[in-house]
Amino acid sequence: MSSKAKKKYYVVWRGIKPGIYDSWDDCKKQVQGFEGTQYKSFTDKDEAHRALSKSYWEITQLKGKKNLQELTTADKPILNSISVDAACSGNPGTLEFRGVFTDTETELFRRGPYEMGTVNIGEFLAIILALAWLKKHKLKYPIYSDSKTAMVWVRNKHVKTKLERTSKNTEIFQALDNGVVWLKANSVDVEILKWQTKIWGEIPADYGRK
Repeated sequence: MSSKAKKKYYVVWRGIKPGIYDSWDDCKKQVQGFEGTQYKSFTDKDEAHRALSKSYWEITQLKGKKNLQELTTADKPILNSISVDAACSGNPGTLEFRGVFTDTETELFRRGPYEMGTVNIGEFLAIILALAWLKKHKLKYPIYSDSKTAMVWVRNKHVKTKLERTSKNTEIFQALDNGVVWLKANSVDVEILKWQTKIWGEIPADYGRK
């Protein structure tokens, strides 16, 4: 079996310049810093072209994301909330994380890439950033994460990771240390809730690279 990574094509529905891009670096230039981005990766070029001719929701609903406004399940997420997610290429690997408004997917913050991180670390840091953003703006929206581990770390105000500190991840560990300090200095007065992926589809902050 070849270890060569599959070629990916990135469809950008909403970004600086919508279209199809054949590398993540080119796609990132179109979506980074753009509010309410809509994009998704595909491994087949023809599929990417077909996707571009349809709406973002038509495609992402099939790929794991659902239109939360049209959910018919008895259990529904609180739309007036913040959702966070992390993406990591490898474990450990290159880490990114972000937070969005759950109902509109408008991006509130994005951090990374950082070398030698893990998904749980990214989720933890994203929750901290969301908490800090809410406190700054004097709001009390719930926060959704799909990482039980990160939620436990926040609740315990302690990060229990097996990741070793190295010269490559100094920045990440500095952020973790700062995050723990922030938690111990500030009260958490908003709900941090588990995103129910099996019922609601992928979390709105998902990077769409699966």
